[in-house]
Amino acid sequence: MSPKHLSVVAALGASLLLSSCASGASATAEPPAEAQVISISNEYGTAEIPATPERALGFYTTDTDILITLGITLADQQPIRGDSGFTTFPDFFPQEALANVTPFANYPEFNYEKVLEANPDFILSGLAYDTEIPKKLNPIAPTYNYNGFDGEDWRVHFKKTAETLHRTEQYQAWMDKYQARVDEIKARIKEAGIEPVVANMSFYDGKIGVDCYGIACLVFDDLGLKITPLARDNGGDGTQLSLEQLDKLKDIDEVFTSVGVGEDRSLLQTSDQLNASTVWKGLQFVKDDQIHSFNMEMVYGSPSGHMALLNEVEKALLP
Repeated sequence: MSPKHLSVVAALGASLLLSSCASGASATAEPPAEAQVISISNEYGTAEIPATPERALGFYTTDTDILITLGITLADQQPIRGDSGFTTFPDFFPQEALANVTPFANYPEFNYEKVLEANPDFILSGLAYDTEIPKKLNPIAPTYNYNGFDGEDWRVHFKKTAETLHRTEQYQAWMDKYQARVDEIKARIKEAGIEPVVANMSFYDGKIGVDCYGIACLVFDDLGLKITPLARDNGGDGTQLSLEQLDKLKDIDEVFTSVGVGEDRSLLQTSDQLNASTVWKGLQFVKDDQIHSFNMEMVYGSPSGHMALLNEVEKALLP
C-alpha cells in the first residue's frame, strides 16, 4: 500500500475509533428494533457494527457468500481470488445478489487499497489466522474477524457469526434448507441400494494425497457415506502415497477432487505419471472413470459452496 493510502487509513482509524473482532466474540443481547449498532468484543478489541449494514464487504469470497446468506447488503465492490484462473465470483454463488457488484483480486496478495476504495461500513473477514490482517482492516471499517481456516467445521463459525450479527433466523433458514437436501439425497442413496467407499483425493509432486482437507468429508459424513480410512490416518492428516503404493487405493469406489476454473479433468485423470502405471489403470474407480471434479472454491466452506458440493456428490452417485 502506498504512503498516501496508509495515511488515509490511519486517518480513518483515528476518526472512526474502529477495531476488529473474531469468532470468539461476545455480543450484547438481541438489540431493540431501533438499535443502530451491535457492540462486540473479544481478544482483538471492540467494535461498533451497524445493525443494518448498507455497504458490507467480505474479505474472502466465503465471507461474501456468508453476508449474502445472512441477508446483509453488499458494497458494490467485493474481493475474489486472483489466482487459479478466477476472474469473477464462483458460479455457484447467488448471482442475483452479485449482479451489480464488481470483483477485485484480493488473494494471494491482499489489496487493502481496493478494500478502502469500496468504502464499506462493515467488513467480515475469515482470515484471522494472519494476525496482521485485523490490524490493517480495523482503520478501514468495523470488522468482525474469525479464523475460518482453523480446521473447525466452517458451520461452527457461521453460526457464531450469525449470532453475533443477530441474524440467527437467516442462519437457521439455510441450515433447514441444507438438511432437507441431505435427507432427500440420503433417501435416494438408500433406495438405490449403494454403499460406496468415497475419497477426497489429489495428485501433487508425484504423490497421491487422500485426506479430509476442506469440506468434502463434511458432506460425506452428512450423507452417511463410508470414507476410506486413508483419509483420516496419521492423526487425521490423511495419507500420502508414492506411485509404488497405489494398490492401497483398491478399496475406493468413488473419488472426488478439486480443480481450478475451467478445468473439467484433474491431474488424477491427465497425469502421464499415473497413466503410465499399470496398477493405477487397474484400480476400479479409474477403469470406471469414477473420478469427479469440483470447483476448488467449494473446498473452503461457505453456504453456497457446501450446498454446491452436496449437489456434485448427488450427481456423481445418482446420475
